[in-house]
Amino acid sequence: MTRINLIQVIATVALVLMLWIGTRRMRVVPGRFQSLVEMGLDFVRVNIAYDLLGKKDGERFLPILTTMFFMILFMNLTGVIPFLNIAGTAIIAVPLLLALVSYVTFIYAGIKKSPKNFFKNSLFPSGVPWPIYIIVTPIELISTFIIRPVTLTLRLLMNMMVGHLLLVLFFAATQFFFFTAGGWYTLLGAGSLAFGFAFTLFEILVAVLQAYVFALLTAVYIQLAVAEEH
Repeated sequence: MTRINLIQVIATVALVLMLWIGTRRMRVVPGRFQSLVEMGLDFVRVNIAYDLLGKKDGERFLPILTTMFFMILFMNLTGVIPFLNIAGTAIIAVPLLLALVSYVTFIYAGIKKSPKNFFKNSLFPSGVPWPIYIIVTPIELISTFIIRPVTLTLRLLMNMMVGHLLLVLFFAATQFFFFTAGGWYTLLGAGSLAFGFAFTLFEILVAVLQAYVFALLTAVYIQLAVAEEH
């Protein structure tokens, strides 16, 4: 059990508690906390699942999209919480696991929709002259079945790692200028502190955005897999 494993456990427990408390006593006229939880759930349902997959397929894949969004969001936000100070998604294990889940999900959706034609239509798009398949098919193989999980993994991992490193640099510089260098370097410390707070707010935005993008791209991949041509 490492420090980041402990942070991941804390984020998971906090998420479960939030959803449990927010939904255990549902009221027709919701209170503030229930309204907040419902707002988050409705955001994933309406703006990701229904908008991209329609109501029928949206309901089918809503649980996995909701889990991805909130899991990534809570683990991302640990990067700006004092005494935690690192995102649970800042090591490759979590982004890679979620990318593999996304990968298996859209392949499953495609095979379920069209067992005989999913791979054929993915690798040999209709309307392309046969000689062109020599070029198109390898590109489709790499972009659909290799690039997708790799980019999902690296996008989330790199964004959270870079954000963490920037905050470390700004606040470490602040401590150095204030408590070690002293003198007129204190002015530089004030500047690095201001930039640190600004990037903390920016990191919160990135945490939300990355959770949204990951769930959104997963829904896009599922939508492409269940398209009519498959």
